[in-house]
Amino acid sequence: MRTPFPLAAACIIPLVLQVPAAYAASATTTPHARQTMSQHFANANTTHDGHLTLEQAKAGYPTIARHFDAIDKDKKGYVTQDDIRGYYKTQRALHHHATPVHNKPPNG
Repeated sequence: MRTPFPLAAACIIPLVLQVPAAYAASATTTPHARQTMSQHFANANTTHDGHLTLEQAKAGYPTIARHFDAIDKDKKGYVTQDDIRGYYKTQRALHHHATPVHNKPPNG
């Protein structure tokens, strides 16, 4: 038994029209772009004073909260964007020096 063309078209066309609309709606409501450090800091710093406290970090910037004591070297009770940049710079340098070099020639 053959399905009449109008019946098949009536079933398929609504499905085809829904896909682009659903895709457009999801593309506008769920951005996948990552936030920069400055954006994270600004969102977490609810007092907008440039000083991120441990409580603010716990609420809005958990990565910083986990390393808060190491970042707050002067024990001020808050960290700034410069403190965070300095911490990351130190960590990169430590990691770079700790990485073994696999291309060394064998000892004689």
